[in-house]
Amino acid sequence: MDITTSTVFIPGATSGIGLALALRLQAAGSTVVIGGRRTELLERLADEHGFDTVPIDIIDPASIAAARDTVLARHPSLDAIIAMAGIMTAEDVRDAGFLDDALRVVETNIVGPLRLVAAFVEHLQTRPHATVMTVSSGLAHLPLAATPTYNGSKAFIHRFSESIRLQLASTSVEVIELVPPAVQTDLMPGQAEQPGFLPLDDFADEVMALLRSNPHAAEILVERVKFLRFAEVEGRFDAAVAAVNA
Repeated sequence: MDITTSTVFIPGATSGIGLALALRLQAAGSTVVIGGRRTELLERLADEHGFDTVPIDIIDPASIAAARDTVLARHPSLDAIIAMAGIMTAEDVRDAGFLDDALRVVETNIVGPLRLVAAFVEHLQTRPHATVMTVSSGLAHLPLAATPTYNGSKAFIHRFSESIRLQLASTSVEVIELVPPAVQTDLMPGQAEQPGFLPLDDFADEVMALLRSNPHAAEILVERVKFLRFAEVEGRFDAAVAAVNA
């Protein structure tokens, strides 16, 4: 992914990691289109930063199709999508009421990216060079007890990314998996103030540096996430699980 010349669509870019990357990609020279559900926030970001914006609800197939048609009509040179939208919810499976939240996580974190890839993959294959960036998590590789469905959803995204990378290897589309650690965002209540979490700006700056130094990387791994990503392969899984869940 050439961060200086790409035309990128990022649903879920009205806050957090998505917005931080959108701002940095735009500053690097890319054309950035951001999407989200809140039209008033999209309008404000367009006014403040000059983004093109498109309303999109990642759990609504009709909304995704409409967003695709709008984006491609305005930006036929689109050559990258970043499947940024996701939610994280604490659950307790000892209470059957956890299911409603779990299904919402699955619909957003798994089905949403599947629909997004399906909506854009044929167009991306027409571009000389194109990118699908998925967003998993360090928790795809090491479980946090409080968020079982979130962990599983990100494990799915990890394996899905590896699989479609193989299928798309003969095309012009590369697949890059962004693997965040715990970052100071509003993903969960109080997370933005957690002192042990990686500050958002530090995370986004490191991601951009990694993309700049290796634009065709299969995975984008900031230093902080390697403790999670490689716990099992380095033979320290049980100790790492205990540390994360202390």
